[in-house]
Amino acid sequence: MVEIRWHGRGGQGVKTAATMLAEAALNEGKFSQGFPEYGPERMGAPVRGYTRLSDSVINIHCAIYNPQVVVVLDPTLLGSENIAEGLVENGKILVNTPLSPAEVRRQIQLNGTAKIYTVNATQIALDELKREIPNMPMLGALVRIAEVLKLETIEEDLKKKFGKKFRAEVVEGNLRAVRRAYNEVKGE
Repeated sequence: MVEIRWHGRGGQGVKTAATMLAEAALNEGKFSQGFPEYGPERMGAPVRGYTRLSDSVINIHCAIYNPQVVVVLDPTLLGSENIAEGLVENGKILVNTPLSPAEVRRQIQLNGTAKIYTVNATQIALDELKREIPNMPMLGALVRIAEVLKLETIEEDLKKKFGKKFRAEVVEGNLRAVRRAYNEVKGE
């Protein structure tokens, strides 16, 4: 089982990304859970989301305390939250930032075996969507670094879900954002 913890702020699409990844996993025959951590969420407040993916039935129903992957949608959280808390040995941290992985490692003073990955998802979202919502680019980068699902699975699920709610140009912009982040993510 792969457990992923998402960190962001209200309005950045943490819940959408966590649940969309889980729903897309069903299309590959996997078992999954995707859910937010509820509290007094409001626009701009720190929020968390969780995703579990497995090839077998998932029998636990709680927050994720020891993730293999941590995804940070808002880099300002690096200074205010311990985003690496509980991260397993050899875990992965993916951060939305223009900084390099080495710069992020120094900033959060991370020692050990965790690998750091970065992608400028905010800039990608602004370029492709004209909005500062980094969740879809982060989903593309996550699929690349965690190798949990195929990029094509995410693309098909995005077309299906977003195609019902948004104009074609919005769907295409999100697809471009996912693909760009998949290709632009950098690791140590």
